[in-house]
Amino acid sequence: MRERLRAALSGRRGGPHVALFVDGPNVLRDEFDVDLDDVRAAAEKQGRTTLARLYLDEHATPGLIQAGEARGFEVVVTSGDVDVKLATDAAGVAADGDADVIAVASRDTDFKPVLEAAAGRGLRTLAIAPGEYGRSDALRNAAHDAVTIETDRK
Repeated sequence: MRERLRAALSGRRGGPHVALFVDGPNVLRDEFDVDLDDVRAAAEKQGRTTLARLYLDEHATPGLIQAGEARGFEVVVTSGDVDVKLATDAAGVAADGDADVIAVASRDTDFKPVLEAAAGRGLRTLAIAPGEYGRSDALRNAAHDAVTIETDRK
């Protein structure tokens, strides 16, 4: 039954639906020089991005929040742990079947269980890393596909 559901979902208009979750504090660091447009482009190679969320903590600058919104991301600011909020939301989307692909942009191994749970529900998974030295091998190995965003280091 789950196989038929996945087959039907992947035939949705516009191809597979991708839910993109970006761990802002871990990805948007000066040493990585990552552009949110590059993160979105990496996810869109898997299908049509139907959900794009950027998670930030309470220390995020108004400029960073505006930049996320200007690039079409739903910005989620939390006073708690960004990892917990992102993981909970991603697991919820995976459980609801609202996406065919779960993409997580982070260098944090904490998201490995999210990718494993999504894969267990028949969804494709994608790990997006901010630069070669910002990559989590555990996260990369847990995902069906992995992409490293090439950055120009300052």
